[in-house]
Amino acid sequence: MIIYGVALLAFCFLFGKMIGGLLGHLIGIDGDVGGVGFAMLLLMLINLYLKNKGWLKEPTNQGILFWSFMYLPIIVAMAATQNVKAAISGGPIAVVIGVVITISGFFLVPVISKIGKHDQDS
Repeated sequence: MIIYGVALLAFCFLFGKMIGGLLGHLIGIDGDVGGVGFAMLLLMLINLYLKNKGWLKEPTNQGILFWSFMYLPIIVAMAATQNVKAAISGGPIAVVIGVVITISGFFLVPVISKIGKHDQDS
């Protein structure tokens, strides 16, 4: 089986982990801060850029989609357990901030879901 998109996914993962580690170092945390998020954001931006330029062939696009489906659940689960351990050992402020961010995320779902509906209706 020919594996398409793995090099791009690996680049985004390594770059995201590097940025997350650098950000953690800058704020004084011994760990990765948002590396998985940076990696996925970078993957989406590069994928969109390559599609718009016409440089991304369909098998490569399907390969990136396949590997991103494999990548997300595993890496996010690993990062989530690490973040919970760090939050609990970091004191109550980390837990409070996590709860506030999660609740605000729930409240933003209706707002975000309305984005683009006006364009679809017309």
